[in-house]
Amino acid sequence: MKHPSPEMDASDFVLLGDFIPSVVQEIRYYSTYNFIGDRIDGYEEPVALCTRECARALKGVAAELAAQGYRLKIFDAYRPTTAVKHFVLWGIEETDQRMKEYFYPDIDKTDTFRLGYIAARSAHSRGSAVDLTLLDMATGREVDMGSPFDLFGEVSHPSYTAITDEQYQMRMLLQKAMVRSGFEPYECEWWHFTLADEPFPDRSFAFPVSSSSVRA
Repeated sequence: MKHPSPEMDASDFVLLGDFIPSVVQEIRYYSTYNFIGDRIDGYEEPVALCTRECARALKGVAAELAAQGYRLKIFDAYRPTTAVKHFVLWGIEETDQRMKEYFYPDIDKTDTFRLGYIAARSAHSRGSAVDLTLLDMATGREVDMGSPFDLFGEVSHPSYTAITDEQYQMRMLLQKAMVRSGFEPYECEWWHFTLADEPFPDRSFAFPVSSSSVRA
């Protein structure tokens, strides 16, 4: 039996929806509504994959927040290195700014890497980082966090306080629940968290985002 190369080995990854049936998934990089404006390389299905350890930790977060009336909504989890390369090539090409007004209206495209909104080597490719928000179970609507997912700007920093008290409190509700379950927040994005005790801190993976990757 031929074993996959290390970067294509998804044996320690799972479909997040299998672990947390209540999770809502809006995988933005499978769609064209993202900061580039195209489906991103490596996203073959609109599903969230992550390491087993990350899924177990998120299950604890989901249980804690469900008791308070909220569900987790996932925008991105595991991200293959092919997708990161797509991001990098987009960043080099200066003329394509189709989505500027929606995702980076107040900064130059060339500054998206320098300011920390896009990384040339992403924690997502290690399988234990996740981008998420909350869904209010009473209304069925996404919670207002003061800025939308992937809006590149200071307003998206978790510490930004020039938003309403309620928006800031909701950011902190999410952040505190994530931290209690072993995740570390990111200073530039209220939605981004990485499992502190991640199983693959020195590896990156390239298998596609697809249910078949983990069910082969």
